[in-house]
Amino acid sequence: MHKPLLVMKFGGTSVGSAQAIARAADLIAEQTGHCAVAAVVSAMSQVTNTLLAILEAGGRGERATVETNLAALRKKHLDACRELIAAERREVAAARIDDILGNFDRVARGILLLGERPERSEDAAVPTGEKLSALLVSEVLRQQGIDAQPVDGAGVIVTDAVFGGAAPLLAETDAKAAGSLMPILERGGVPIVTGFNGATKDGVPTTLGRGGSDFSASIVASALDADELWIWTDVPGILTADPRIVADARVLAEVTYNEACELAYNGAKVLHPRTLAPLVEKKIPVRIKNSFDPRQPGTRISEEPPGSVGVRAVTALPKVTLLSIEAVSISLSGAQLMARALEAAARAKVEVLLLTRSSFRQNFCMLVRSEEVGAVLDGLHEELALELAHGYVHPIEVDHSVGLLAAVGEGMRGTPGFAGRLFAAMSENAINVIAIAQGSSELTIAIVVNETDLTKAVQAVHAQCRLGRAAPADKRPAAA
Repeated sequence: MHKPLLVMKFGGTSVGSAQAIARAADLIAEQTGHCAVAAVVSAMSQVTNTLLAILEAGGRGERATVETNLAALRKKHLDACRELIAAERREVAAARIDDILGNFDRVARGILLLGERPERSEDAAVPTGEKLSALLVSEVLRQQGIDAQPVDGAGVIVTDAVFGGAAPLLAETDAKAAGSLMPILERGGVPIVTGFNGATKDGVPTTLGRGGSDFSASIVASALDADELWIWTDVPGILTADPRIVADARVLAEVTYNEACELAYNGAKVLHPRTLAPLVEKKIPVRIKNSFDPRQPGTRISEEPPGSVGVRAVTALPKVTLLSIEAVSISLSGAQLMARALEAAARAKVEVLLLTRSSFRQNFCMLVRSEEVGAVLDGLHEELALELAHGYVHPIEVDHSVGLLAAVGEGMRGTPGFAGRLFAAMSENAINVIAIAQGSSELTIAIVVNETDLTKAVQAVHAQCRLGRAAPADKRPAAA
């Protein structure tokens, strides 16, 4: 295959309706004139949530809810089929929709009988929405004379056996992709791969967890040694701040892999942090584009720094909780206490967003997402049960009234003054800084503030660093 290879990923909103599916198919068709194309698709908007709700209702024995939601899913996809597919192919496509939903129906009714939801069964059932999207996109492309073929991601991505959040086995996936996708590409066809799912070496279905569809796309791009990955979404690219918070936020023309990962980790919702991992070693660039305004260039993510100095973007992460742990006596090792707390968080599969400590008082605080507080507190109370029971450790303090601000920029390293500008912005706006963390890479300065001050803090830092649309694109004045 001598053409450049492009992998295109379409998120839920980009295939969220019949009109969106038609638009996605047109975007794929347009690129087939220039390069070989493989696509990865999400489920239509809200379909995965509905599928999970059906399985949850089945686990509770709620037969009426299961049947009502199944009927609604069937109608949604058959309506899209009638709108998109010509009469001569419509009956065949509708029969395939019924087959896919029939397989899900069998799992849902099995869960209804059991009264519980085995993770293995759930992983087999939840990618149903992606299978339906892949079918519809393929059928629309075939009507345009393009040899498109839906491909189940379970036959492409090989994973471990951690159900609900499997990790890919990249060497095995490379071999699978060569056998399943390359023959389609080499004959000039377009594989339409389901996002979010894979299978173990033994063929047991798995899912990739949070951010799984974008992750699937990067895994496929890596396995195929693609020249580029385009992620189509409903935003114009990576912005300097959330435009709902900062009116003059602007799209960044380019960011580095590191910057994109840090922004995602600290609250930017365009990408999940692990999405880029399979691409970095092979230096495969990513472009974030808006499927509702495809002529806009979007944001390019690559290894090359853009040449700007300082803060590139500011993120806000609300709904976080600060946990503070302190030894009663300095004779208890703070380092060991912190290590055990982190182990407890890891066992609970909770991501620690920020960690900071006092060297003398042997106390430290860790920031986690509020929805994960229960899990991490259970783990901490189990791990530190003896110390808490005998008063060696103060009761764990829990503060739900905080938010996280992160200022991210590759160009901050080795350049003095940026932290000072951030603190000046806080001071001028009477914002109290509760905790702060900055790694040795100087890529991110993370600041915990009162949640009521989070919006004001982001606006203040964005203005202080002159990131708005009035500034020249991707050029930032040096720090004072």
